[in-house]
Amino acid sequence: MKKWLRVHYGAGPLHLLCLPAGLAFAGYLVWTIIPAANSTRILIWVVGAAVAHDLLLWPIYTIADRGAQMIGRRGAPASRVAWINHLRIPAVLSVVTLAVSFPLVLRHSEGTYRAATGLSEHPYLARWLLLTGAAFAVSAVIYGVRLARAAGPGDRRPNRQDDQRANRQDDRQDTGRGDRP
Repeated sequence: MKKWLRVHYGAGPLHLLCLPAGLAFAGYLVWTIIPAANSTRILIWVVGAAVAHDLLLWPIYTIADRGAQMIGRRGAPASRVAWINHLRIPAVLSVVTLAVSFPLVLRHSEGTYRAATGLSEHPYLARWLLLTGAAFAVSAVIYGVRLARAAGPGDRRPNRQDDQRANRQDDRQDTGRGDRP
């Protein structure tokens, strides 16, 4: 049954169960929002956010990611530990946190926030910077540990450059040209 689902549906049975459940939950949320006083504004905001994300932000993410990968590949020896996810995850955490709380972080809601809570929005920038720095620091430590474990004592596996050198030497020996002058 699982194999048939994978071939004809494209995913496993858990996905087939979760998809309608997620759609039903989204329908329930829309049904609950529609009677609200600001439902039109909420729906416009959701549609606008989806369009802005797909047409503006997604290409920017892709260009930034490709640029980071190109910079990382240039002149660096091949490593068995992929570094890009150690950059992506804290960056995404930082951007999502900023997106959720940008009016507070960028101090654009002082009057409204103070009237609603009685608190100041001044600590939010420092807290966001601290969270971002901590995320990148933890990611760097994890990357360092993974690098150290990959290059453990007595466990030297050849990297891509070593493989290429060995292949060239094998090719020279096969053609009878060896290292002789």
